[in-house]
Amino acid sequence: MTSDLPELRASDADRERVAEVLREAVAEGRLDMEEFDERLGAAYSSRTQGELQHLVRDLPLTPGSAPTVLPAHATGGETVSWAGRVGVPATSKGAFAFWGGFRRWGQWSVARRFTAFAMWGGGEIDLREARFEDREVTIRCITIMGGIAVKVPQELTVQVTGIGIMGDFDDKATGQGTPGSPVVKVTGFALMGGVGVERKLRKSEKQRLKEERRKELG
Repeated sequence: MTSDLPELRASDADRERVAEVLREAVAEGRLDMEEFDERLGAAYSSRTQGELQHLVRDLPLTPGSAPTVLPAHATGGETVSWAGRVGVPATSKGAFAFWGGFRRWGQWSVARRFTAFAMWGGGEIDLREARFEDREVTIRCITIMGGIAVKVPQELTVQVTGIGIMGDFDDKATGQGTPGSPVVKVTGFALMGGVGVERKLRKSEKQRLKEERRKELG
């Protein structure tokens, strides 16, 4: 990330672009988890372009090694790089719960076709830190007298087409993401149960907002 104005105020999009560089770096082994957590926290609390530049000063920003971070004026403040997060071999192709539950979260990789089933039980599918086998994935959710919660990040493109039969299949997360984002199609049915698809902030983003509010209050 480069800027001729290091004291220029950073935007949320600037912070997210640096966060993507850091995620790519830890995935490649350039940073250990302790340093990654430290830098990521600093990225979300940074106020200027200069502070953000300092966090990636020793990381490569060339194609094939880490996502290129562009100045906000070049991208309209919206572009999020998905380099290193698409085309990753799937770590899970499905989930099953019967009188119990399941959870998929963290840096797992979603299969091109992922099927989740919950009967008299529940499950959670968290895509906020996930990788994807393909640029377009379909998540099929089937629940019978149970529930499945799907959590997606703000920048992801989401299409929800499932149906509820004496139940509810929530589609409020449907919408376009940032340019170049993967497309996640959530389909299936809920019979006397429910499937909820919601956009949620990452924990690091929540912490950043909390810290900003704390500073504003003095």
